[in-house]
Amino acid sequence: MKLVTFALLISLSGVAFAETAIAKKSAEIPTADKEFVEKINGFDKAKIIEQLGEPSMAEDVQSSAGKAFASIWQYHYLNTNDKGEYYQTTELDFIDDKVVMVVFMNNDGKEVPADAVKVTPGKK
Repeated sequence: MKLVTFALLISLSGVAFAETAIAKKSAEIPTADKEFVEKINGFDKAKIIEQLGEPSMAEDVQSSAGKAFASIWQYHYLNTNDKGEYYQTTELDFIDDKVVMVVFMNNDGKEVPADAVKVTPGKK
């Protein structure tokens, strides 16, 4: 009986280790572009900084009361396409603490198109 109990406990410990490994892997932010887009909105800003570090550029959009309600972060050479080539810039757009949009760019993110329209929140 002790042998059966021991064998049962050993077999269940393998399942527990496997579940822990799967949970840890799913808690990592992937770098492949499609997986990144699928999973990044499951992470808050603190977890993103914990895994990716501080962004190379961060800009907050504030309400008229001075409270930041949106943010734009940029990272460089973070994500790869299907061929394994890096995008020069990845932009994460946040509302409050959650990612709502991801943009992959093959430039440094500082270039503004000539026909771009600048919008200032709260002004008409």
